[in-house]
Amino acid sequence: MKNRIGVYVCQCGSNISDYVDVEKVREAVEQESGVVLAKTTMFACADSAQKEIIEDIQQQKMDGMVIASCSPKLHLFTFRNVAIRAGLNPYNYVQVNIREQGSWAHSDKPDKATEKAIGLVLAGIARVKHSQALVLRDIPSENSIVIVGAGIAGMRAAIELADMGTEVYLLERSHFVGGRTAQWEELYTTDESGPELVAKLYEKIKKSEKITLFTGAEIVANAGSVGNYEVTVKIHPRYIKGENAIDPSAVDKAIDACPLEVDDEFDFNLTKRKAIFKHHSGQYPELPVIDPETCDKCGKCLEFLPQIDLEQKPETLKLKCGAILLTTGFNPYEPGEGEFGYGEIDRVITLQQLKRLIALNEKKFSYKGKHIRTMVFIYCVGSCQKDGENKYCSRYCCTAAMHTSLEAGKKFQEVNSYHLTRDLRTFGKQEIIQHQALNQGDMILRFSEDTPPEVIQNGETVLVKVNDILTGGMELEIETDLVVLVTGMVPRLGDSIAEILKAPRGRDRFFNEVHPKLRPVETVIDGIFIAGTCQGPKSITESMQSALSAASKANSLISKEKIELEPILAIIDVGICEWCDKCAAVCPYDAITKAEKKGKAVAAVDEAKCKGCGMCLPVCPVNAIQLTGYTDVEIESMIEAIVD
Repeated sequence: MKNRIGVYVCQCGSNISDYVDVEKVREAVEQESGVVLAKTTMFACADSAQKEIIEDIQQQKMDGMVIASCSPKLHLFTFRNVAIRAGLNPYNYVQVNIREQGSWAHSDKPDKATEKAIGLVLAGIARVKHSQALVLRDIPSENSIVIVGAGIAGMRAAIELADMGTEVYLLERSHFVGGRTAQWEELYTTDESGPELVAKLYEKIKKSEKITLFTGAEIVANAGSVGNYEVTVKIHPRYIKGENAIDPSAVDKAIDACPLEVDDEFDFNLTKRKAIFKHHSGQYPELPVIDPETCDKCGKCLEFLPQIDLEQKPETLKLKCGAILLTTGFNPYEPGEGEFGYGEIDRVITLQQLKRLIALNEKKFSYKGKHIRTMVFIYCVGSCQKDGENKYCSRYCCTAAMHTSLEAGKKFQEVNSYHLTRDLRTFGKQEIIQHQALNQGDMILRFSEDTPPEVIQNGETVLVKVNDILTGGMELEIETDLVVLVTGMVPRLGDSIAEILKAPRGRDRFFNEVHPKLRPVETVIDGIFIAGTCQGPKSITESMQSALSAASKANSLISKEKIELEPILAIIDVGICEWCDKCAAVCPYDAITKAEKKGKAVAAVDEAKCKGCGMCLPVCPVNAIQLTGYTDVEIESMIEAIVD
């Protein structure tokens, strides 16, 4: 039991001391058994305060330390490092949160906030008395990574990791890389096109000896843990052999010969493609592929392209890696049937369809045979929903809509655009795009959430009615050739990758990071990282930045021969344990398995997988499981201290 404990009560400027009497807290705990020093400090995290704490630990020969300050999420590792520098085991230090749980929570009752702070500090002292000197665990690590998704985020991360010396396996579920960016022409805020950006990244990937690209690839199973994952990948064939000797003209003839047509997903179903099809601009590799769900094996394409092999079978391979990075992208929101006339009025399309429509039209701007002179954009479709699932703002849509209107105006000149917005958010330098659109002659009208615009089919024309807030609620009617629904981003939910990797999702259903500021690209699963729009709406620039951040984090984790893991984990008392499977059933990390010890079946903990979450403890019927750092005696002593 620790009997030389130092206690530091932080004022946090005035964040704590405005409502908690820190001197009263110090006085209440300084006579507690085992406490040899109790101090108040303005900022415990300041360099000067850290030096003072180190000196105190060494001079007083402390064997335990309690710091009452802010949330451990902010400075747990700060003070652990202080302990290490002073020669104190970092797990003999306890941080007590009297800011979020005391001062801020009870700012209306300072006396009660002070009373609660005293109780929390006493509990921290009781816990540190029984704390154990724990040591970080080392496990070997593979210096390789699997990146799932070869859009711009995945490709950029792959290039960065390869440049740092990490072996990269880049997996793309479709047969072409580039993701959504390949579908966009001119990008804001540069004059570069999406296909040009994808081409630059793809050329670097082709030249890198450290990157292996697999298209038509999906993860079907995963085993192991951080540092030593074994990923099972299923590779779907292109049904093409001899890829390096294919004649482009023969490909065109084979496509022309194919009698089957389906909607082309690349053009958001505005055009058709054949059962055998080739890449679009900005999609790579530059090879044809056969859609097995559409192809009826009529054989007509074989007359022109003998490299076609319809008997190819899927292949399975296993990849060993130290970490996995998810860059699986997003889906555009698909409006419901009848939402602002979508699916019922043929003049209503989405923003992404408009972008492809502009790219597909060269000189004359038309849709379904009608010349387009007027467009009405309706904003926040599928975002900022009051009653729907997508309560978040997709952030990029306002700027994208304004920029697309500019594209149409530059290319076709005679187009007039109306923007019906709830709240226009062209943030930062993107405000320039909004001003350019206004200078072009675009008009902005604003409606309230309770009175959305109404889209009406009026014979051969389409009318949009809106109550414009900017003109005092005046009801306006706009006769238009095209209604464009400015749709937001939604997560991709159709695949099984989240279940296979146990990657957590947030309330918005995107993949969830540990902390948006402190650990923005890490998940709660060690070795699983996220980047790009799979974790939330982002622009291309923001996706690239998060990809670089994830690459840096992953490389720092796996580039060494060993990975250090937290020593806080579940411990099984095999003398008490009688295998009942309850702990394994609730473990969210698959860290508990059945094993044979001392001649009987017992639970065994995979230390590399265990996160020390404690889910297994309360379900054990014989109390055979303890959590290092949070043992029964530590927790019970905290409760007793608060009650007393």
